[in-house]
Amino acid sequence: MISNLWVEKRKVYWERMTVLVGLVEQTGLRSLSKEELREMALLYRQIASDLSTARQDRTARTIQAELNRLLAQAHAIIYSRRKASIRPVWRFFEHEYPRLVLALMPFVLVSLLVFLAGVLLGTILTLVRPEFMHHLLGPALVETIERHEMWTHSVTSMAPQASSAIMTNNLSVTFTTVVAGITAGLGTLYLIGWNGILLGVIGTACHSAHMSVSLWSFVAPHGSLELPAIVIAGGAGLRITRGLLFPGMYRRGYSLFLAGSESVRLVTGVIPLLVIAGVIEGFFSPSGAPVALKFSVGALLFALLLLWLTSPLYRTGKALRKGDAI
Repeated sequence: MISNLWVEKRKVYWERMTVLVGLVEQTGLRSLSKEELREMALLYRQIASDLSTARQDRTARTIQAELNRLLAQAHAIIYSRRKASIRPVWRFFEHEYPRLVLALMPFVLVSLLVFLAGVLLGTILTLVRPEFMHHLLGPALVETIERHEMWTHSVTSMAPQASSAIMTNNLSVTFTTVVAGITAGLGTLYLIGWNGILLGVIGTACHSAHMSVSLWSFVAPHGSLELPAIVIAGGAGLRITRGLLFPGMYRRGYSLFLAGSESVRLVTGVIPLLVIAGVIEGFFSPSGAPVALKFSVGALLFALLLLWLTSPLYRTGKALRKGDAI
């Protein structure tokens, strides 16, 4: 069994490697001097040896996971080609990102529960106290709903500008949700819950006006990507909260650094989703396309999203089946 003294001695090298890896990820490989590159190569061998030692202790799984992650990042840097290639980006989205989402799934699930609780609260408040709907949505929007009119028709006439504005707004909300994790999670929980409340209020108001089909056929195409992206962003914010409040065996600053690194990678994966959702919301969602087509597009996009994010489970199951066959 490895001792706390051994961990304290080796942690200095792990933290130094983390700093070097962080510099490369932020400013590129050229930001390191020749001495730092040689230092990174030496640290890589030392940490590989530390990982081998840690694997002999079954109680050191947290350390094993951290060293595995650190070595994977350092390996990609040390053995990378100088020539720019889209292959690393493709590898990140195809393999690394789905694994990261599954690894941080507890945070994403908490974010989802908070969002659903917000939807339920917004629905109940609207049913019990209709004046809450008027206060939240404003008189103009409420009057539009009471006239059985969708407020989204104006988007079609200015689709390019609207699409750009939608993307900008969604990205802003997403990054704010992540950064708000530094407020001990209060800001992140508030933003996720508020988005849920707003959806619950609008959904209930439209249902009361017999406009549910109009509303959800509008939401389905882009919401199938936009809503999961916001929930995942909430998970990224909560990961920062975990690093801040519960550093575990690490110093708080280093724990926050690790949490921030994972959160940045987690939120990076939702940026393409928000871009696609913004284009759909600006051009397709408010269009006169058949309702069945809109729901079909939403269902297809959501199914593809789930297939992508759960692909590591499929690959693992396939590998195990092959192993059994052998």
